[in-house]
Amino acid sequence: MSIPLCRHQLTLHPESTRVIIRQFIPGDDHSITTIIGRALALTEEEVLVQLTAVREEFDERHFDIESILLSHYDKMKTHVFTHRSLSNERRLLIGALFSGEYALESAALFNPSIVPHPDQSDVPDGGFRFIMSLRATGEGHISSIEFRVGTISAKGHIDILPISRFVTVPEIVPDPSYQKRRFLTKLHELDLDDSHASAVMAPLGEEFTRSELDRSVHTVRRETRPATSSLHRTLECIQWVADSNYELRFSPTLEMAERIIFPVSINESSGIEDARFVRFVDDDQTVTYYATYTAYNGSTIVSQLIETEDFLHFRIQMLNGSGVQNKGMALFPRLINGNYAMLSRQDNENLFIMFSDSPHHWSDPQIILRPCEMWESVKIGNCGSPIETEAGWLVITHGVGPMRKYCIGAALLDLNDPTKVIGRLREPLLSPEGIEREGYVPNVVYSCGSLVHGRTLILPYAMSDQASAIVSISLDDLLAALMANAPEQS
Repeated sequence: MSIPLCRHQLTLHPESTRVIIRQFIPGDDHSITTIIGRALALTEEEVLVQLTAVREEFDERHFDIESILLSHYDKMKTHVFTHRSLSNERRLLIGALFSGEYALESAALFNPSIVPHPDQSDVPDGGFRFIMSLRATGEGHISSIEFRVGTISAKGHIDILPISRFVTVPEIVPDPSYQKRRFLTKLHELDLDDSHASAVMAPLGEEFTRSELDRSVHTVRRETRPATSSLHRTLECIQWVADSNYELRFSPTLEMAERIIFPVSINESSGIEDARFVRFVDDDQTVTYYATYTAYNGSTIVSQLIETEDFLHFRIQMLNGSGVQNKGMALFPRLINGNYAMLSRQDNENLFIMFSDSPHHWSDPQIILRPCEMWESVKIGNCGSPIETEAGWLVITHGVGPMRKYCIGAALLDLNDPTKVIGRLREPLLSPEGIEREGYVPNVVYSCGSLVHGRTLILPYAMSDQASAIVSISLDDLLAALMANAPEQS
């Protein structure tokens, strides 16, 4: 049975004008010192002429170019081979020599998710304000997270607020805190339960800061003799775990669409992929926005978790456990029978579910859906966090079939026992059509999250890994179709 849907006349295309300034550093020390030498050889008048040209060409493209250039100078000043004091202008010019613009979304703007905005003030009656996250991809196929704000009217009309060309990376909180239990769990997973790790962790409290950890690492390195390869490996891995768990803070003066979460840790050096945001309501009605995403370094993936209450302060943390070794994790929006629940994939074919007493540790996955119809016969997965309805947990799925064509489907899970599938679409809910088939990866529709407004499912989706659009579907029609279809028996 085909379910009627409405494709909204709204498409989010990648914009190459939205740029940030990144460090641009040659790969060897000789080149670095040569470039610095050329800057040091200039007179102050020549420095001012060159810096003025930089300002005239780039200043209007960024909120605060000078602070960025000075921060890049600070990272290179160990290579500055002079003891004389440098003028602010010369430092800025050296910073510019080791900087370059990066177009965040020049290649693609895709794989959206959508959640209620924490601020619903001044929304017209029956309306709704939302935040949409998007995977932005630029040069080198490096992915980051962008945001958009939009509204849905009482009649279902969708608007996305206009955006400026400006985007800004957040401050990296300099001294983040860590939970000792989680840190020890990750070290155990890495098989680092040795005496060196114990010596580092023993003096630390149940919650400790990065500076406290660094002091403990320094003490163990100084006092352990001989300095073995085992010691070096353990201390290096401890630093890697710490680097992988960090905090970000945006200025509240920035519009939502001007905030960009760009890779920070070495795990993410090749991208932050497919963030699935969900508004999680705890039993005490505390609201936390979580997002699972895949950190990619060019060869391996790491599953990570974002936490925020306000989309200004973000905590980035590694996930632990045997169940977090693959992509596509999606957290349920509340506790079920006192436990967190997570959809996941483990074998690149089936859809799994896991339960845990912590959102940070996952194991014991069990299969709930296997490929059934031809359009999903290669593999199936989720398209974001489940949505609670009166009929059950609505799971938007994706299926891959012949010719690597991606379609979007749906399943229904029991509210009290989501390991039970109580409904499943036999035909795709959404298939790539027309221009949706053309893009970086042809014949793909894909989503990382949807929501229900009233009796309507709002489903943002990516078109062939290039741009994004939105479709809306009657929730009643969808639930009726799901409940009419018996689950596939194993």
